Amino acid sequence: MSDTVVKSRYEKKSAESWNIFLASLEESLNDLEKDIDEAANMKDICTDEWCEAIEHVIDDLNKNLFAISEPRWASKEDSNRIKQLRKKVYDLYAKYKQTAQEAKTA
Repeated sequence: MSDTVVKSRYEKKSAESWNIFLASLEESLNDLEKDIDEAANMKDICTDEWCEAIEHVIDDLNKNLFAISEPRWASKEDSNRIKQLRKKVYDLYAKYKQTAQEAKTA
């Protein structure tokens, strides 16, 4: 078996796993956004426990997104996708903080 075949097979499996991981992170961010939007409309959801749980989720997602090392074979689209996800987690944190603050003053 040639080096090229082995490398190609490895990169294919890595790419599949990597894309599944990114898709899962993206899905988690979308779910989180729905939860924050729901809390913005129903202020009584914003309990201290809820806020603590949301902060932990945001922190974990943020760590995962910023720990990603882009592989050599990553496309420009993959790089842009990661940048967009990183921006989204930042924006969601800002939205969460605003929602939590509004709930405390309501």
